[in-house]
Amino acid sequence: MVRRLQPIYQVTGFFYNPNIFPEEEFRRRQDAVRRLSLLWHIPIEYGPYEYGRFREAVKGLENEPEGGKRCEVCFRLRLEECGKRAREIGCGAIATTLTIGPNKRADVINQIGRDVAAMAGIEFIERDWKKRDGFKHSVEISRELGLYRQVYCGCEFSIKEKAGRNQ
Repeated sequence: MVRRLQPIYQVTGFFYNPNIFPEEEFRRRQDAVRRLSLLWHIPIEYGPYEYGRFREAVKGLENEPEGGKRCEVCFRLRLEECGKRAREIGCGAIATTLTIGPNKRADVINQIGRDVAAMAGIEFIERDWKKRDGFKHSVEISRELGLYRQVYCGCEFSIKEKAGRNQ
């Protein structure tokens, strides 16, 4: 995604993932982003780890399946923070890596992105990054650079759901 945006935009990353559980996993993923930013010379903004904020946002949706309403609330929480930070630092547009995930619905994520960008008064770069082998390329790049890749979405609910499928 970054490589596709760089010829057109000045890319600044934003790492905000209050949904990731446990905190050790959050740190692992943050370290991978930090490493990539150094290798590719990409400035990165970091949001705080706010797991309590995520839990409060998804209260009552704990039993939703992955890809359901809980995920939509999570996407909105993260994209709203992205839009806010973009406005604060003077970025005129935002995009998201969320649509690169093979199990993430780009139509849902892009609608949230459009809504958030409109509220922030900025552009949303709408894409389904998994297309044109985007997911495959992301896996290859991660392997080549020796970057950590997660094995689950990030939240505690996806861990439980994955464990249930593997039994």
